[in-house]
Parts: sequence; C-alpha cells; structure tokens
Amino acid sequence: MRSLWTGSLSFGLINIPVKLYSASEERALSFKLFDKHGNCPVSYIKVCRDNHKEIPQEDIVKGYEYQKGDYIILDESDFKKAAPKKTDLIDIVQFSDEEDIESKYYEKPYYIEPDKKAGKAYLLLRDALEKSKKVAIARFVMRDKEHIAAIKPDGDVLVLNQLRFRDEIKDTKDLAIPKSANYSDGEFSVATTLIKQLTSKFDPKKFKDTYVDELKEVIEAKAKGKKVKAPAHQKERTDTQMKDLMKLLKKSLEKETVRG
Repeated sequence: MRSLWTGSLSFGLINIPVKLYSASEERALSFKLFDKHGNCPVSYIKVCRDNHKEIPQEDIVKGYEYQKGDYIILDESDFKKAAPKKTDLIDIVQFSDEEDIESKYYEKPYYIEPDKKAGKAYLLLRDALEKSKKVAIARFVMRDKEHIAAIKPDGDVLVLNQLRFRDEIKDTKDLAIPKSANYSDGEFSVATTLIKQLTSKFDPKKFKDTYVDELKEVIEAKAKGKKVKAPAHQKERTDTQMKDLMKLLKKSLEKETVRG
C-alpha cells in the first residue's frame, strides 16, 4: 500500500510518528470515453482559457476568488503558513464512547502505521483504548482541509475513521416526513416480528458487489463476439398500496419463515 499522509499522532505529550493508508478502495471498473460515431478516444486536457494552450501539471497553482473576478494565487507554502502545526499532526483532543458518534458522521477509514521506532507508544495507545473501550477524537489536516476523526483499535491496527463536521450534515427540515401514521397495532406487531425473523449478526463476508461481477461477464461475452441478452424476465416493482400493507407484511413473514 502507498501511504497518503505522514506525520505524528499526538497523545498528551507523546508524539508517535505515523503514516496513514487508505483502508478502503473503490471496487469499480475503469472506463475510458469514446466518440460513439467512430470509437475515437476522448481525452481531457487542462488548457488556458485565454490562449487555449495546454498547461503542464507542474505549472498549475490554486487560486481563490475573494471577490467577484479577483483571485488570490496560493502555493504550497501559503497553506503551511495558515496552520503549520496542523499540517503534519493528528492531534487527539478527547476520548469518547463510540456510541456517541452517529453513523451519518462516518466518512472514510484509514489504517495508522507507526514508525519502526515508535512501536511501544503505538501499542500502548492501542491497548489502552481497547481496555477503556473508548475512541480517540482527533483533528488533522489532509489535502488542504481540516478533518476530525475517531481512532479505535481493529485487531492489531489502529484505524482512523474520518468524520464529517456538523455543518457538513444537511438539515432535514425540507424533507416531507409525516408527523404520524395510522398503522394498526397488528401491522406494527407483524413488522417487529419480521425484523426479529431477519435479525442476525452482521458478517461483511456475506456481502459482495455482484453488479461488478455481472458487468465483467457482459464485457467478456462481448469480447468473444457473443450477443449479450438482457435477463428474460425482470420482475416489475410496484408501489405498495397502504390498504395492502398487512397482507404484504404477513406474506413477507411467511416467506422468511419458510426460508428459515
């Protein structure tokens, strides 16, 4: 794996030199763009809007529009001047119970790897978190943006879960959510029984991205010159009529009982 960030993990007065590695990867097929009329490859190049000449990547800098039409150009040293201590530090600011963090705040996981000389401090923090059943809440800067994170042990490794800030979570006030519903006690009882019937321990190994595998089969068939047919019958889904709610709940329960 290639490290994405290098710096120190700060725990009180202890600084542990570490590297961050992405703990997830996008499982998607990579496609290139073509002109459908002649299969000519389509490419994107970065050009100057004034003279339409291509600009090399090393000559591209960042600019911020501080007022309409006026930009301030920044280089890497400018970003470091803003908060030099933050650019290479994962600063633990508190410890919390994991259940205090709502699921909507979780964004992306990273593995934390210690420097070879910092193994003792790394394991001390890992084992102390494990013993106390707490997560460490930290601040850090990556890709010119400050983040908050929850750090917790995962087996032998410390995992940093990047979190969203509160102001990045959209308000629900504009959603049309009903205040109440006139479902019956019987419908509620069957629904909770169905939930109980379907309850089992979460095992991530049971879940796989089948769409990518099926798309690969389509690609392989076309590569061999075979004609690819759509599934013979795709069951059409219809919106549930509220008058049928109890009937469908019972059928769902019967189906799961048979499967069980």
